[in-house]
Amino acid sequence: MTAVDTIFNLIRDTSSSLPEDVLKAIATSSRKEERGSSAEVVLKTILDNCALAKKNAVPICQDTGTLTFFIDAALRKKVSVAVVRKAVAKATEAGYLRRNAIDSISGKSYDDNCADGAPVIHYVDPEEVPMLPPRGVCLVMKGGGSENMSRQYSLPDASLGAGRDMAGVKACLLDAVKKILGYGCAPGILGVCIGGDRATGFETAKMQLLRPLNEKAERKTPNDAALRKLEKEVLQEANAFGIGPMGLGGRTTLLGVKAAAKARLPASFFVTVAYMCWACRRRVVVL
Repeated sequence: MTAVDTIFNLIRDTSSSLPEDVLKAIATSSRKEERGSSAEVVLKTILDNCALAKKNAVPICQDTGTLTFFIDAALRKKVSVAVVRKAVAKATEAGYLRRNAIDSISGKSYDDNCADGAPVIHYVDPEEVPMLPPRGVCLVMKGGGSENMSRQYSLPDASLGAGRDMAGVKACLLDAVKKILGYGCAPGILGVCIGGDRATGFETAKMQLLRPLNEKAERKTPNDAALRKLEKEVLQEANAFGIGPMGLGGRTTLLGVKAAAKARLPASFFVTVAYMCWACRRRVVVL
């Protein structure tokens, strides 16, 4: 199998099937909702949609999103930009991707989904990206609705009464959930970066969406205990808002919260949120 075929298959499978941890989280959440409620109906409909998409190998959602690839730098020659773009064009022609790339100046559609900035390709050290194995290629597909709900805060924030501490960070995250208010196809997942500069904040926050929802909490750095505590508290408190699936009410507003921290400048304290809808399409292949 050629590298183009491997990436083509990765795109097809990512577009048409959710990871097991996400499916399990949705199924568990549906059982927690009141029987016959809008929340239960929405979650069960999502599960039915996912089963049909996987069975028929068709996209889970009409918005196949921004394709972001994280590729082990050791594969740079084997999985070149040209290889990835060829696979993307092939997948678009086969119907696994919507024609989803627009020229920002002219409004013209790039019908093969290949242009400057499409797809997004990062060659990385696997140790820098969650869940990326050596010689791995990870693809995450993030729709426009969820991307529109992502946001960044700068602490202190007087409007939230949020200072430069973990209580202030938590206030930002809960405010983000309130402002999202079910838009962006809730229930969703928060990828969070505390600190960094503006650019690395968004990149790191989005990387957190690669982490399995059911991953075991292992302490690797002195900050991990505080981060896991934050994740748990924000998940519980956000779900207590009652916003629910699609904003129709219910106990499931978020499926998960995944947070990381980066060093910052003394003058800056950013809190960055990358919001992902329930269609958390991510998959890894090893070459």
